Amino acid sequence: MDVLIVATKNCTHYRNMSKELDVLGIAHRIVYVEDDVELCQQLGIRHSPNLVIDGEIIFRKQPGEDELRTVFSAKLAEG
Repeated sequence: MDVLIVATKNCTHYRNMSKELDVLGIAHRIVYVEDDVELCQQLGIRHSPNLVIDGEIIFRKQPGEDELRTVFSAKLAEG
């Protein structure tokens, strides 16, 4: 599973999302909008932060911990 947080460098929320993913044991990468304009155009990203799983935007905001648990429980159950 490829998990990305796509955010601007000055976004204050992506750090919290990253910490929550760490607590859940979800490996992820942080991609900065400023460094990957092509990806952002491809996905239609206009706000920060975004959670992208396997190339699909799952959240266009900072989700709550319960929302993250729900999404990753379902993804892990899929295999």
